[in-house]
Amino acid sequence: MNALTPFQPSSRSRLLVVLPVAAVCLALAVGGLPRLSAHAAVVRQTATLSTPTVAVVAPGHEPLQQSLVLPGDVEALQEASIYARTSGYLGHWLTDIGTHVHTGQLLAQIESPEVDAQLAQARADAATASANYQIARVTASRWEEMLKSNAVSQQSSQENVSTMRAKQAMLAAAQANVDRLQQLQSFEKVYAPFDGVITMRNVDVGALIDAGNGGTPAALFKLAETDKLRVFVNVPQDNAADVAIGARATLTLPQYPGRSFVGSVARTAGAIDPVSRTLRVEVDMDNTDGAVPPGAYAQVTLVLTSAKAMQSLPANTLLFRPAGVQVATVDAKGLVRLVTVTLGRDFGTRVEIRAGLNGNERVIVNPGDAVSDGQSVRINAHPADAT
Repeated sequence: MNALTPFQPSSRSRLLVVLPVAAVCLALAVGGLPRLSAHAAVVRQTATLSTPTVAVVAPGHEPLQQSLVLPGDVEALQEASIYARTSGYLGHWLTDIGTHVHTGQLLAQIESPEVDAQLAQARADAATASANYQIARVTASRWEEMLKSNAVSQQSSQENVSTMRAKQAMLAAAQANVDRLQQLQSFEKVYAPFDGVITMRNVDVGALIDAGNGGTPAALFKLAETDKLRVFVNVPQDNAADVAIGARATLTLPQYPGRSFVGSVARTAGAIDPVSRTLRVEVDMDNTDGAVPPGAYAQVTLVLTSAKAMQSLPANTLLFRPAGVQVATVDAKGLVRLVTVTLGRDFGTRVEIRAGLNGNERVIVNPGDAVSDGQSVRINAHPADAT
């Protein structure tokens, strides 16, 4: 017992020294390890952010047939303003607006007593010329018979023959004048030149009809053929090559919601308008029931067929740079490659790519303005998260 007593103070003193040191080491460990861990996390995050994560898409292929919606102007298959060829007063009219008429149907009657009187005078002049010609012909025949027996001179006979021929020419002129006035008198009756609907009437009974002899003539009626309609559409130059004769066209009108009318491309202008840079296309459609009125506005959906399927990309993949329109692609090494492309038609959310891609590229979606050629990137395995 007495031998161990001298060592007890020494053990206590060591314990008193070791405990504070252990406490300090424990405190340093507790406070330093989180800092070291945070620093390592920052280093890892910095390394991660130095290589951007991107989402990529592959170029798609548009179908060979595309629908193009354009405004169209509806017109009658044929439309004519009917003018008078004879001046006078309107005796009566037989058709009003909205009347369906047939070819040769009488529309109005013009009273022209001056033409009637001129025709009567011309017929009298023709009768006089005919009588003079008959006398001259008989006289010339007699002188030719007497010339055979040398009873008269040859000169006298030739003078009578010439007189006969002059009278014959006067008769022909008089008869031509009769024919002219008869034709002019026939114009007193106004007929429909083709089947259609009267869309305008500008005259009333008793109105003075001027055929253009003393001023600018006014149209009596306007006639439109509405059983078949022409719809004119201006197709943009980019789509002009895909318009085919006989292609299907669908019309919709605001007054007929939910209803559509079918037509087909009948012909094109064959040239681009230098002002609007569009191709004028005519669509023909049947309108037997008269549901679509001429002059209406319509939305025309054309079915265009391309020679080959074109590639397309989302609109948010495009980069507009001074060198042109580019897309950022990712190669097999994870490096960015900027590719210049040629744009085609704009489909809204997607844009047609006519040149620059082969279809196997991985194109970056929403590339930043700072993206550069040769930059290292990492492809996101979850594109939805990157988007």
